[in-house]
Amino acid sequence: MQKRNGGRWFRLVMAMLPLLGLLIFSDAAFAAAEPPPVEVDWWIWVVALFVFSFFLGIVAVVAGVGGGVLYVPIVSSLFPFHLDFVRGAGLMVALAGALSAGSPLLKKGLANLKLALSMALIGSVSSIFGALAGLALPSHVIQLTLGLTIVFIAIIMLRAKKSEFPEVAAPDRLSQILHIQGIYYEDSLKKDIDWKIHRTPVGLLLFVVIGFMAGMFGLGAGWANVPVFNLVLGAPLKVSVATSVFVLSINDTAAAWVYLHKGAVLPLIAVPSIAGMMLGTKIGARLLTRVKTKSVRVIVITLLLLAGFRAILKGFGI
Repeated sequence: MQKRNGGRWFRLVMAMLPLLGLLIFSDAAFAAAEPPPVEVDWWIWVVALFVFSFFLGIVAVVAGVGGGVLYVPIVSSLFPFHLDFVRGAGLMVALAGALSAGSPLLKKGLANLKLALSMALIGSVSSIFGALAGLALPSHVIQLTLGLTIVFIAIIMLRAKKSEFPEVAAPDRLSQILHIQGIYYEDSLKKDIDWKIHRTPVGLLLFVVIGFMAGMFGLGAGWANVPVFNLVLGAPLKVSVATSVFVLSINDTAAAWVYLHKGAVLPLIAVPSIAGMMLGTKIGARLLTRVKTKSVRVIVITLLLLAGFRAILKGFGI
């Protein structure tokens, strides 16, 4: 059985290799051929962006990743939009998804506001500096660092482990001062789960880096929030996922104001992206129990690697 699964993944990866070549060498091939320029009406790009965001929303939910981390690298590679506008729209996409999911999670008692506010306070400040740095740096530098970051994210997602109920022997002093602890009802076990966290100073330092990256590249940081909450701080997995939503809404709002003030949020890009993503996430939530999430997750990681390498090549002017 393991050999069959291994062969299946090998065939899947081999099938994606032609797409890698297409993405990497498409610019060079088009430049060599020098085709006559074709003018495309602006509304065609808007409709295409809506359709793309719709399917991206479905994939994001099924694969268990945030839409922002997929949106920015793929849209910047496939659509003729300036990277600043794509990053601004990416923050809005991640923010819209976080706000729509926040209320149900809070009603269920899964999201912990003390944990979220403690980490989001320092993360939101660093996200503002990240947004300012991202808009000040040249586009080729941002493309290069974005590509390296996306490849790094894909590797983290590939190697990431999850712990449903981490063991925390004793809370650290800082978490006790901040009163970060809680109780929630676990349906699968039919009992209340009493949880606490440790290594709080380490978590605060990590959220400085996470917030800066989220603001600089316009990425939703759910891919990083959840592992830090779950594996570093020791919060239960469901609490980590739910609390990450509130951290996203705070950090992304802080960075989004910078992009708005600098005029880097273009409605023609942001509106169809948000509309398509919100509609797609609703469909994806219904399909979540019917599809194999592991297969979709492998495809998502492969797409991230392709988009990351494409961004690196753009950064080098290739």
